[in-house]
Amino acid sequence: MNSTNENQITPSRIMEVGMGFWASKTLLTAVKMGLFTHLAKGGLSGKEIQDKLKLHDRSLFDFLDTLVALGFLQRSGLKESAIYSNSEDSNLFLDKNKPSYMGGILEMSNNRLYPFWNDLEEALITGKPQNETKNGGKPLFEAIYADENKLREFIHGMSGVQAGNFMKLARDIDFSKYDTLCDVGGSGATLSIQIAKNNPHIKCISFDLPEVEPIAKENVNHFGLNDRIEIRSGDFFTDELPKADVITMGNILHDWGTKDKLMLIKKAYNALPKEGALIIIENIIDDDRNKNAFGLMMSLNMLIETDEGYDFTLSDFNKWAKEVGFSDARMMHLTGPASAIIAVK
Repeated sequence: MNSTNENQITPSRIMEVGMGFWASKTLLTAVKMGLFTHLAKGGLSGKEIQDKLKLHDRSLFDFLDTLVALGFLQRSGLKESAIYSNSEDSNLFLDKNKPSYMGGILEMSNNRLYPFWNDLEEALITGKPQNETKNGGKPLFEAIYADENKLREFIHGMSGVQAGNFMKLARDIDFSKYDTLCDVGGSGATLSIQIAKNNPHIKCISFDLPEVEPIAKENVNHFGLNDRIEIRSGDFFTDELPKADVITMGNILHDWGTKDKLMLIKKAYNALPKEGALIIIENIIDDDRNKNAFGLMMSLNMLIETDEGYDFTLSDFNKWAKEVGFSDARMMHLTGPASAIIAVK
């Protein structure tokens, strides 16, 4: 029986995903070594890269040419005569000297998540985190917030990952009828900065733990927005949320179990006036749970990293929102796998 190429079943997709860790670890290693930061200053030969990164002769060109084949580097010439340079996206997002650098999250993925995910099977069987807490270490956020360097790297990485989402949200939502906004778990005040820059009439509060305050203030000072953005310290578990016309939460709810999710949504409801809006920014899983693979894998990452956290669908959120008094929420796509859910009081 003859079969056309279109109807042939091949293992290529299985191989692509099953061996995907090869590509992942190659990129993560290049980021950790600072390769893209070196190349942002100009093209380099293999020998020059070897000297800067202290690499062995063996596999030097295999490493660099893999990054070419994956699209993260460009190259003219071959092997000893080759000159390597960054691709456009690597140059913008993986140069540590640019404010658009998003490598912090990749560095954290390499240093922490990569080894933890090796124990996914155990996590699925036990339902317990597989991070530092497994061996008696501090929980994720407690460990990060206790070390200023780790905290800066974490905030820088999160800011880079969310920058595109925050910019789109600030530009595409009509904030004209709102005067005040509070970003809960505001971290480095990145969302508040984008809202303030794109909506000159709004005053913002970036609300987070006291350890974050110096970093957030530095960022706000950098953009000259001190008169528009207040950095307010507090704990959303023990304190009421600051009152505002709009409450935002970027990648906050997925860190916690259902009881705490409901608690935070209820606190937001109490802090809002009538017609006020709660905006949730997450990798929202589609209601059919078969399209947003990243959102689903992020939920698996919450299994690895937290005691009870998980990601959710719009239907899940609507159930919680109605329970505390919100009307039906709507969803808008942001960038990549991320979306915003907007609920009105």
